Amino acid sequence: MKTSQLTFTRFVAAIAIVIYHYGQTVYPFKLPSISFLFENANVGVSYFFILSGFVMILAYDGKGKLSFKDFLKRRLARIYPVYLLALLMLLVVYMLFYKSSHFKEFLLNLSLLQSWYPGFALSFNFPAWSLSVELFFYLCFPFVFNYLYRSLSFRTLVVLVSFVFALSQVVLHLLPHSGLFSGHPEKLHDLILYFPLMHLNEFLVGNITGIYLLQKMKVRNYDLQIVALVILMICLIKFNPGINYHNGMLAFVFAPFLLFLSANNGIVTTIFRKRIFVFLGEISYGIYILQPPVFNWVDVTLTHLNIKFSESYVQFFISLSVLVIFSALCYKFFETPIRRWIVRL
Repeated sequence: MKTSQLTFTRFVAAIAIVIYHYGQTVYPFKLPSISFLFENANVGVSYFFILSGFVMILAYDGKGKLSFKDFLKRRLARIYPVYLLALLMLLVVYMLFYKSSHFKEFLLNLSLLQSWYPGFALSFNFPAWSLSVELFFYLCFPFVFNYLYRSLSFRTLVVLVSFVFALSQVVLHLLPHSGLFSGHPEKLHDLILYFPLMHLNEFLVGNITGIYLLQKMKVRNYDLQIVALVILMICLIKFNPGINYHNGMLAFVFAPFLLFLSANNGIVTTIFRKRIFVFLGEISYGIYILQPPVFNWVDVTLTHLNIKFSESYVQFFISLSVLVIFSALCYKFFETPIRRWIVRL
């Protein structure tokens, strides 16, 4: 089943997260009619986790037993070169312009361990906490793929994943009200929101969603269902009754969205499969992980040149444009060649 139409959704989520980090207060994202979307765009990371689990199943379906060594090599070849580039770019900024190396935080980020240490999850390159979580998923996937998904019935898998999901949501929503939690930047805050085990439920939901697609879904026009789910997601964010969506609660929307979009042959899929949209999706990882170094470099460059703008949105859109262009060049001339070279080793 061809699923290149999913790729563009990565770009949409990545840009929304960049606006969440850097553009909430600039026009037009601060307009009351749409600001609520970007104030909650961090749910895009939850979408990334579910999508990751989903595409893993599709990528390795029918390929026999998974080799842990080969799988991990391929996944690290996909994420680590650009990840390391982002770290080094930030290190240069800190050392040259801020006269600080943040050495301990740099080492934790370098080893992809920062999310395991509450208080350091958002250190150095703050979006990189999700890559620390992703590495945990990669270490788990060969085991669950080889020994659980091949031996247990789909119904049993749904029960197990539902239990993991429910447990994580209970912890997420009850622990902050237990008297032990005093909010950010307390370490318990990091434990609840960024600790890898708290996000395993999202990856597993993505896995069983992928299994369901392969076993049950038929290809046809699902345009109406896709649009309805997007509207539902917007309404849930707009009229949130107090639910924390950060750790996967929107899986009830994201999972069927992935199913319908993957099996769709309607106009939405036709549009999303256009070459330009697929390419934007392919550079979305760079857009996500390179946002702090690029925004910092643009800021210090403009400061050094004594360039100031009367409107804050001008600098934001300059930085965003540089980020997209740099990510595209990085994908073409750095990320892809190095990944292929590592895989061939």
